[in-house]
Amino acid sequence: MKRTSLLRSAHSFSLFLLILAILAPVLQAQDDAADESAQTTDAGTAATAEQAAVEPIPEPEPQRALDQLQQAYEKEYAFLIAQRAELQERLQAFRARATQEGNQAETDIDRLQGAIAGLQSRGDRLNNLLTEADRNIATIEENRSTLEATYQQAGSTLEQQNIELDKAAFASLPDEDKIITLFDAAGRMLSDAGSVYRTDGKFYLLDGTEVSGSILKLGNIAAYGVSGEHAGVLAPAGEGRYKLWREPATEAAKALVGGQRLDNLPIFLYESLNKPIEESEDRGILGTIQDGGTIAWVIVALGLIALLMVILRSIFLQRAGSSTDKVLAETRADLEQGKRDQALHTCQQYGGATGRVMAATIRNLDRDREHVEDIVSEAILHESAHLNRFGSIIMVIAAVAPLLGLLGTVTGMITTFDIITEFGTGDPKLLSGGISIALITTEIGLIVAIPALIFGNLLSGWAESIKDNMEKAALRVINLEQSRHPSN
Repeated sequence: MKRTSLLRSAHSFSLFLLILAILAPVLQAQDDAADESAQTTDAGTAATAEQAAVEPIPEPEPQRALDQLQQAYEKEYAFLIAQRAELQERLQAFRARATQEGNQAETDIDRLQGAIAGLQSRGDRLNNLLTEADRNIATIEENRSTLEATYQQAGSTLEQQNIELDKAAFASLPDEDKIITLFDAAGRMLSDAGSVYRTDGKFYLLDGTEVSGSILKLGNIAAYGVSGEHAGVLAPAGEGRYKLWREPATEAAKALVGGQRLDNLPIFLYESLNKPIEESEDRGILGTIQDGGTIAWVIVALGLIALLMVILRSIFLQRAGSSTDKVLAETRADLEQGKRDQALHTCQQYGGATGRVMAATIRNLDRDREHVEDIVSEAILHESAHLNRFGSIIMVIAAVAPLLGLLGTVTGMITTFDIITEFGTGDPKLLSGGISIALITTEIGLIVAIPALIFGNLLSGWAESIKDNMEKAALRVINLEQSRHPSN
C-alpha cells in the first residue's frame, strides 16, 4: 500500500510539472503585453503609432497543448508503469531471497542447537566420567591408606608378641606377598600362643632387683619365674620384661617349672608384655581427701563441725529430756502435800529448761488458768532458743556440703578438659583419673550432708518432743493444784 501511494504521488507531481512547463510561455506573454499596454496609454498617440509597428503575438493553440500534455502524460505513465513492474520484480526477488536466507538461517540455527546439545551431553558424560574417576582415585587412596594402617598395626601386634619382621624387605614386597607374610607370622604367633614352653630369661623381684632364672610361658598370656629361692607368678613390667607379682606362689611356680601338674593353678593373665601392670595403691581416707583438693578439706572441716554440734546438742537434749520426769515426780509430791515453796526449791535445784518452766508455773498457780497457761507458753517459747541451739547450723551444713561437692566436681572437670585440650584423648587412664578425682568432692559432700540432714531432723524432732513433755508436765501441775483448790 505504501509503495502504490508513492507511485501515485510521483505521477501527480510529474503531471503538474508538465502543465507548468506548457503554460509558462503563455502566461509570460500575457504579462508582458499588459505591461506594454499600460506604458502606451500614458505615452499618448506616439506610443500608439509605435505599437502598430510591432509584430502581433500569436494566439495559443489549446488543442496542441492538450495533445502535448497527453503525450507527456502517457510517456510519464508508461515510465511509471515500467518502474512499478521493475520494483515489483525486485521486491519479489528480494522476498524470495529473504525467504531462502531465513530458511537457511533456521536450518543453521537448528543444526547449531543440535551441535550444542550434543556438546553439552558429551560434556555431562565427561563430567560424570571425571567424577567417577575422582571417586575411584579416592577409593584407591583410602584402600591404600587402610592397607598401610593394617600393615603397621599388624607389625606392631607382632612386635608385641616378640615376632619381628624385616621392615626393609617387607616394604619392598607387593601387597599380595605382604599379606601372605603377615598371615604366616600370625600363624606362628597363634602356634606360640597355644603352647607351653620353658626358656631362660630375666625378671624383677618385688624390691626391683633384676635376677636371671627359668621362665615358664603359657603362650603369651601368663608366665612363671624361678630364680633360686625366688619364684612366683610373673606380670608384665613393660617393654617385654617381667616382674614378680606380689601374690605368693613360690611352690606352685617351682612345681610348674619342674614339670609337675597342679590341681589349683595360681595365674596372672595379661594382655601384652609391653604394657606394664601397675598395682593399685590403697590411698586410704586421707589420700582420698587429698585427691579432692582444697574443697574436699573444706567439706571435711564442715563435717567435723556438724559432728561436734550434733554431739553437743544431743547432750543438751538428753539432759533436758531426762530431768523432765524427775522434776515432775518430785514437784507433784510436794504440791500434793501443800509444800509449794519446797516444790519451787526443787525446780530451782534441778535447773535446766524443765526446771525453769516448772518454776514459772508454780509461781503463778494463784492466777486464773488462762493466765497461767499463757505464762507456761511464754516460758516454753523462751526455752526454745536453748533447745534449738546448733540446729540451724547443722541444717545449713547439710545443705551446703553437697553444693561444695558439686563445685569441686565442676572445678575438676574443667581441669580434665584442660588436660584434654593440651594432651588430647589418647590416654583413657589420664581422663578417667581426672574424672575420678573430680567426683571425689561430690562423694565427700554427700557423705557429710546425708548424716547431717538425718541427725539434724532427728534432733529437731527430739527438741519438739521435749517441749511437748514440758508443756504436759506444766499442765499436770496446774490440774493438780486446781483439783486441790477448786475455788481457784
